[in-house]
Amino acid sequence: MADRYLSLTGTAPGRFLTRRLGLPQPAVLHRWSPDRPVLDGPVLHLTAGPSSLDLAPVLARTGLTVTTRRPEDTVGDPADGSARPAAVVLDATGIRDVDTLARVHAALHPVVRSVAPSGRIVVLGAPLDPADHHQSAAQQALEGFTRSLGKEIGGGRTVNLVRLTDAGAAGSTLRFLLSPRAAYVSGQVIDVLAAAGSAPQADAPRADPGRPLAGRTALVTGAARGIGAAVAETLARDGARVVVLDVPQAEQDARSLADRLGGTALTLDVTAADAGERIAAELPDELDVLVHNAGVTRDRRLVNMPAERWSSVLDVNLASVLRTTDALLAKGTLRPGGRIVATASIAGLAGNAGQTNYGASKAGIVGLVRSLAPRALAEHGVTVNAVAPGFIETRMTAAIPLFLREAGRRMNSLAQGGLPVDVAETTAWLADPASGAVNGQVVRVCGQSLLGA
Repeated sequence: MADRYLSLTGTAPGRFLTRRLGLPQPAVLHRWSPDRPVLDGPVLHLTAGPSSLDLAPVLARTGLTVTTRRPEDTVGDPADGSARPAAVVLDATGIRDVDTLARVHAALHPVVRSVAPSGRIVVLGAPLDPADHHQSAAQQALEGFTRSLGKEIGGGRTVNLVRLTDAGAAGSTLRFLLSPRAAYVSGQVIDVLAAAGSAPQADAPRADPGRPLAGRTALVTGAARGIGAAVAETLARDGARVVVLDVPQAEQDARSLADRLGGTALTLDVTAADAGERIAAELPDELDVLVHNAGVTRDRRLVNMPAERWSSVLDVNLASVLRTTDALLAKGTLRPGGRIVATASIAGLAGNAGQTNYGASKAGIVGLVRSLAPRALAEHGVTVNAVAPGFIETRMTAAIPLFLREAGRRMNSLAQGGLPVDVAETTAWLADPASGAVNGQVVRVCGQSLLGA
């Protein structure tokens, strides 16, 4: 369903009216397309304090012109004719105490107003040092700073924090966050930390940068329609051979999508006890990417919820994910360097009235990711992450009553609903062979929800 309010605010009378009434003014987001694959403008690289990161090779692969400014350089005024930055990267890894936090303000205060619409601000921080509570306090402060800036910056701009130790290992993450693919990802804290395991972490130039999944096989559950279909399409765009899995009732849609993508359709009930074994037997070859997207809702307040509504949601959304993951890992179906991406939800992080079953199932996905990620990497060379969508424009959300639907759309920093492709782009980043240092992360695709995120 079209967002008519967003269309209204794109007109001069709509902007005037909403400004006078103090209503949200969402901006049309710059999402990836073949015609506009990168942001419109340069990236400004700033540093707050000392740093040992070599960001030049990583930033050079974003496709953007890079301007580096040292702390002692004079700040230019956007009115001087220079191009407005499409992105700002602030290296704050050297911040170690409260006094040096002032350098974050000094670096961003003069330039934040000049960031172009649909622009990006990425703050780079260091892991918290358990042996230095001053450093930990200062680095944790960057999280509150980043989330707050994201809620005030407006104009379709996003603000995220990346904690890292090696710029090379963070290459795929920075390329994603500094691109139109991350249009609906804001206010997030992402740890990109080198860890023991055989998952590749190198960020080397590629023969075809536009097809990072070439030669890899990806399976997407619940892929016949909605978010799952968008994920399958995006992974195929990036070069993957996609297996479209859905229930037998959706066989026609699944086969149609698979044929269009040059992939394979597989129909089965993921809640079956032998689903993992059947998937392994039906795959055309070993698996590189497993995306757990299948899910259902059976909303009702707990006082009115029969046991069947509870158990059916938990079985599809959580138990089937656990069973199939365990089976595929045990059988060695996922190759070393593989990726598991599960679908959580902000309902599992913040809760939602009438969704105790759904919230429980999606919070369970978070627990699965955090527990399994280090072991799967160490034992199988496979990373495990999750995406947590917020309000996404689908047939399901189109059926929500008008006022609740409008509230869901506006209650985030970008003041609009996301699209299935926003979840798909985030999944594709986590599936990237160069994302081996991204493990155990739950990334919200919610436009920075104002509640619980």
